[in-house]
Amino acid sequence: MDLFRRHENNPILTVNDLPVHAIAVYNPGVAEMNGEVILLLRVELADGRSSLYVARSKDGVNNWEVSPTPLLAPDDPDNPIAEYETIGCEDPRLTYIAELDEWLIAYVAVSDAGPAVALARTKDFKSAERIGIVLAPPNKDAAVFPRRINGRWFMLHRPMSWGTEHIWLAESPDLIHWGNPKIVLRERGGTWWDGVRVGAGNVPIETPEGWLIIYHGVKEVAGTPSYRLGLALLDLDDPSKLIARCRYPVFSPNADYERVGNGLNIVFTCGALVRGNEVWMYYGAADTCVGLAIAKLDELLDAVKNDRL
Repeated sequence: MDLFRRHENNPILTVNDLPVHAIAVYNPGVAEMNGEVILLLRVELADGRSSLYVARSKDGVNNWEVSPTPLLAPDDPDNPIAEYETIGCEDPRLTYIAELDEWLIAYVAVSDAGPAVALARTKDFKSAERIGIVLAPPNKDAAVFPRRINGRWFMLHRPMSWGTEHIWLAESPDLIHWGNPKIVLRERGGTWWDGVRVGAGNVPIETPEGWLIIYHGVKEVAGTPSYRLGLALLDLDDPSKLIARCRYPVFSPNADYERVGNGLNIVFTCGALVRGNEVWMYYGAADTCVGLAIAKLDELLDAVKNDRL
């Protein structure tokens, strides 16, 4: 059933490729800039807390150069939101904002207050400026759309309450103040592959058919969750409208490095690149390492339109 094919070099990044001692590297955000593929890696260090490190590669597969110092870390000096990042910085999504000529980083700031959605900005991935907490805990899986829609900015996110975890949409006039929440994609419940929870994956991809999102869905069997990836389409002019949702997952944890690691049965994406008619999806495998899987964009669109509910 997988529409994405795994790269033959998988996993493309492990802890052995890092210049620091770490427990795991996974769930990277992805960007392409100045002829390089950039991954913003979630690196779980020896103390168990996560920081975000930059990796660069000319071809997006080999010869990764990983910075020895993090771009965002809980112990950054002069951190204006330090009290909300004491446990870590996790799961970044990277959105290029052409209007501002900079990249927006949506990530999870974790502390004893819970996981919150935070934003930061960068022009070069050499330094970053925190905007701050924009959605209070418990909330995560945030991804900002790459352009204004009818004069407003939009962001997917996943609040958690009363045992439900749906994908919501928030809007903003200025990338700082967010509101007017709406549910755009619900967990399906029951024995569905995405019945227990859902969450946004990549930054939405603009296509003539609508905004294409790759999202993760979770099912529990015998108390063990399994993370798979599915597809949905949102309306171009009103992303609160769900056009289509694929009935089946399009990528599942079948490889050994996806099934067993620090976690079990997990494929989890925070970013994908469109390169011609291909979608290069970078993903975390078993909360341990980074994989790459590639699919045809037209095949993904066909799947979400033809196999929809």
